[in-house]
Amino acid sequence: VQLQASGGGWVQAGGSLRLSCAASGRTFSGYAMGWFRQASGKEREFVAAISWSGTSTSYVDSVKGRFTISRDNAKNTVYLQMNNLKPEDTAVYYCALDTSGVPTRWSIEYDYWGQGTQVTVSS
Repeated sequence: VQLQASGGGWVQAGGSLRLSCAASGRTFSGYAMGWFRQASGKEREFVAAISWSGTSTSYVDSVKGRFTISRDNAKNTVYLQMNNLKPEDTAVYYCALDTSGVPTRWSIEYDYWGQGTQVTVSS
């Protein structure tokens, strides 16, 4: 399975970006997807996760109300809509796939990872 993340870039505070993550290769039905981020000098942290059906989602408190995770299973793609971005959102964002199907915030549960896309928010 390969995960290709895209959509990162530079934006001013208060702006928006939409990240995409496309899965290819052997894709599993029923898998959950997650987004994580890692700022320079910090550990990777959970951002959001979504179940296969899309009916169950989870967010870290710092992005609730600003970020929305969604998915299009026909396209094997998961999205992260990021609104009202803040400088503290600056990080490399990674998508990940969990074959168990449970939208967990624990990175160890994810089986496949994308290469990351840089998001930079200036004040």
